[in-house]
Amino acid sequence: MSRHLPSLLLVALALTACGESAAPLAVPADPLPAATAKSLVRAHAHNDYEHEQPLLDALEQGFTSVEADVYTLPLPGLGAVAGLYVAHDPQDIQPDRTLAALYLDPLQARAEANGGCIQPDCAPFYLLIDAKTEAESTWSAIETELAKYGALFSHYQNGAVLPGAVTAILSGNRPKASMLAATSRYCFYDGRFADLDGSDPASFMPLISDNWTTEFGWDGNGEMPPEQRAKLHQSIATAHAKGQRIRLWETPDSAGAARDRVWTELLAADQDHINTDDLAGLRAFLLAHDPSQR
Repeated sequence: MSRHLPSLLLVALALTACGESAAPLAVPADPLPAATAKSLVRAHAHNDYEHEQPLLDALEQGFTSVEADVYTLPLPGLGAVAGLYVAHDPQDIQPDRTLAALYLDPLQARAEANGGCIQPDCAPFYLLIDAKTEAESTWSAIETELAKYGALFSHYQNGAVLPGAVTAILSGNRPKASMLAATSRYCFYDGRFADLDGSDPASFMPLISDNWTTEFGWDGNGEMPPEQRAKLHQSIATAHAKGQRIRLWETPDSAGAARDRVWTELLAADQDHINTDDLAGLRAFLLAHDPSQR
């Protein structure tokens, strides 16, 4: 039984109390402000939904990658309004905070208003969906939802990748065998460092992510240990040789010299997704230090 089940039961009862016909809040006709920020090709908004304006704040800062934690309801034996809900913890689930309302509908509106692109310069955009509930059922629900948006999302079909404005990457609970066997899917797989030397192609696993504190551990104070620096550079080079991207979570994220030193090492190693909760802080750093932003 899922460790989230007791909390999800309370959520299910609360949602049911709202009525089986409860629906997400309507998305405004023009939900996205005009883009004023240059695209930051390395910027990833961790737990993006916790910002005052999910997705919109990251887009305003020029981010090209955002992350949403997702729960699917109902679970077996629970009566609740079915749907994909965005929240950090089960007790935070609210009827109007669905994947569609916070991310899919606004991204569709943005693409329609911007010539098929998310950012004005048409930089690739990534939506990481961190599945918090059971892998198979959550993936199936996400696939059904993404299919409603058609060409907005990159699509794997019979061995080929059809690119879209947004690439959806499934993280968290992932049914690898089922995803590998699928001849058609909208979700791509988020790998781990243990997959770096594997044979899974970028058409299946375009991103490899892992925990900074367990893979490296340097907190930004003093010099980065040479063996950790060598591992970082080699890991990223290995991924890039196969057309894959690298993301590390749990990097130091409190403003200050230690965080800047870690980010500087990530830039020097050519990391693709730099993880942060501080949107403005990472934007300022990248505009000042990332040569690709000049």
